[in-house]
Amino acid sequence: MKVAVILSMMKGMDHFVYRELGIISECGSQISLFPTKLKPGLYNSKSDWELLQWNPIEVVFSQLFFAFKFPQKYFALLGEAIRFNALMDFAIAWFFSKNMRKIDVIYAIFGDHKFFIGYFCKKIINRPLVVTLHAYELYQNPNPALFVHALHQCDQIITVTEYNRELLQTKFGIDPTLVKVVRVSVDTDEYHPGEKFVILIVGYFDERKGHEILFKAIKELGLPDLQVWVVGSANNRATAVDVRGQASSIGVDEQVAFFGELGGTALRAVYQKCDLFCAPSRTDQHGLAEGFPTVLMEAMSFGKPIITTRHVEIPRIVPEIIVEENDVHGLAEGIRKLYLSKELRLSQGITNRSIAEKLFSIQNAKVTAGILVQFANQGMKRHN
Repeated sequence: MKVAVILSMMKGMDHFVYRELGIISECGSQISLFPTKLKPGLYNSKSDWELLQWNPIEVVFSQLFFAFKFPQKYFALLGEAIRFNALMDFAIAWFFSKNMRKIDVIYAIFGDHKFFIGYFCKKIINRPLVVTLHAYELYQNPNPALFVHALHQCDQIITVTEYNRELLQTKFGIDPTLVKVVRVSVDTDEYHPGEKFVILIVGYFDERKGHEILFKAIKELGLPDLQVWVVGSANNRATAVDVRGQASSIGVDEQVAFFGELGGTALRAVYQKCDLFCAPSRTDQHGLAEGFPTVLMEAMSFGKPIITTRHVEIPRIVPEIIVEENDVHGLAEGIRKLYLSKELRLSQGITNRSIAEKLFSIQNAKVTAGILVQFANQGMKRHN
C-alpha cells in the first residue's frame, strides 16, 4: 500500500505523528510525505520515506500546464476553490497530485489546510481520502465552509476522542457511523514505569569537558538502566565539539538525554534529581586546561557523589572517585562502584556537601568585595 501523507512539518513532525507514521510504515505501507510547511525539528522524515517539497513559484507557474492538460476538471475545481476562498489549497493540490498518481490512499493529518489540499487531490486523481481530526480544527477552523463540505466527501473520518465524534454530529451534521475513533498511540513498551540511574554532566560542548569519554564508559558498562543527562550547548564557541554526534557514533544515544542550556530552577532540578555527577575534565589537544570547574562546586553543594579526573586543581579538592584523564575503563569502573552502592553514594555526598560549605560559600565573593573596597579606598586617598 502506498500512502500520500499531507501534513505540516513546520518544526519537523509532532512526536505523535512521527510515531503513528512509523507504525504505519512498519505495517508494510510505503510512505510519501507532502508537507505544507517544512523545516527541520526533533522528528524528521525517515530515510525510506519519500519527501516532496513545493515552493510558491513552482506552484503558480505549473497552473498553466494543468489548466491546458486537464481543462474540464481544472476549471470545474477552480470554480469550487473560488466559491470556498481556497485558491492556494487548490493550486498546491494540483502541484502535489502530479506525484500522487501511483499512490493508493490520501491521508490528511489535521482538518485544516492539509485536509483541504487532500480534498482537492481526491477530486483530481480520484483516490480515497482519509483525515484525522484532533481538536483545534473543530473550534477555530481556518475555512469552516470548506471543512464541512470536504468532510461529507471523505471516505473515512478519524478522530481521537468520543467527544469529537459527538461534536462532529451535533455541530457539523456528520453521520457518526462515518467517524472512527482512533486514539493517539503511545509505545507502552518504551513508555513504562521504571527507575533509571541518572548520571549528570553539565558544561558547554568543548573537548576539555570529556563528554565522549563518559559516553565510551557508558558503552563499556552496557547497563541499560544507566541514563546520562547532558546540560549545555555549543554556545557558538569556535572550539565546540559535536556532542550529539559523539553519542550517536559511540552508540549510546538511546541512553543520553540532551537538555540544552539550563539555569535557575531548571538547573537546580537536574542537580537534585541525578544519582551521580560526572566531570571527566581533561587537557585539550592544544594544551588548554580547566581552572576548577564551577559545576563541581555546584554538584558538591547539592551533596552529590562525584566522579572526576586527576586534572589541575581537582584532586586537591575532591577526595574520591578520581581517575586519570581520558581513562575510559577507569571511569567505567568508578561509575560501576557508585552504581552498585547506595551507601557509598550517600557517604560521598555528605562529604562533598561539607567540602562545599567549607571552601565555596558566598564568603568567597565577600572576600573579593572586601579587596575591591580596600583598593578603592586607597585610590580615593590618592586623588584627594
